[in-house]
Amino acid sequence: MQTYGYTLRPLSAFGTPLAGDTLFGQLCWTLRHQLGNLRLGELLQGYTQGRPFVVVADAVPAGHLPLPNVPSRLWTSSENTDRKALKKKRWLPRAALNESFSEWQSRALTDSEAVAPWLKQWAEASEHRNTHGSSQTERAQPHNTINRQTGTTGEGQFAPYAMPQIWFHPAMQLDVHLVLDVARLSLADLTAAFDAIGATGFGRDASIGLGKFERVGEPREIIWPANAAPNSYLTLGPCAPQGQDYCPVRSTYQVATRFGRHGDAAVQSGQPFKRPVLLAEAGAVFWPESADGLCTFIGQGLGGATTPVSLAMPETVQQGYAPVIAIHRPAETLA
Repeated sequence: MQTYGYTLRPLSAFGTPLAGDTLFGQLCWTLRHQLGNLRLGELLQGYTQGRPFVVVADAVPAGHLPLPNVPSRLWTSSENTDRKALKKKRWLPRAALNESFSEWQSRALTDSEAVAPWLKQWAEASEHRNTHGSSQTERAQPHNTINRQTGTTGEGQFAPYAMPQIWFHPAMQLDVHLVLDVARLSLADLTAAFDAIGATGFGRDASIGLGKFERVGEPREIIWPANAAPNSYLTLGPCAPQGQDYCPVRSTYQVATRFGRHGDAAVQSGQPFKRPVLLAEAGAVFWPESADGLCTFIGQGLGGATTPVSLAMPETVQQGYAPVIAIHRPAETLA
């Protein structure tokens, strides 16, 4: 399996964050429409047995990676450290992978710093002078449901409500990394599926114009810097590491519960909601008994007929895999 990268430019607001497992779900629906249900079934064979045909990472500011989620004592610190400021540094420039692990936090950037290069280019190209701002903001979008008997809103199901939307800066570009088995699905077919998602919209409220994006340039093969003595894996998307014998002390991560729901035609099934799934968020660092520098993904495929995550469609699978980079983090004495 080979790692590839897409660069995307958001064209509208988003109702759903561009998370790797959610992208994988919509990718499967798109492949079903483009290649047929039988072909999708072939691609998903062995998915819950450690044989994914593709593993998708979270979208990140172009040229950056999630900063590893590790104890602060592993970073180089100074007497004048502003801990509140350090908490805002979330994005690691790819070039920093060639430097010592302990220096990564000092090289990390905040949301506004990560988008700064595109802000400058955008300002120069469009003759704007304001090059400040955040890479993304969240706003509430009001909605109304009209009672056709009265012609107005009202109470209960007709009460006005608001839904959150994610707005990206016009200069923002996002990288999506993925691991693809080209023997099972060609890069051309995958790229066509990504383009279709961008044209029709991703996630919630795509039918009313949300979640649109365009691809910038061609997909590129990614080769991460080789590490002479890797001992851990840095995840680029949410994953399910349960039962994979990672060191419980030296592995560090933040957990998130996915309250998933079906998309596309399955929304009309009458049971669109899936069972909750516990995942480790992107930026997790897992310490195996023996790290493989050539490893491209970790985790496991969830769901399927034997352990379903969906009552409406028991064959549904959930991406519990994540693309990884083999790294060397400082070892600590086990308690």
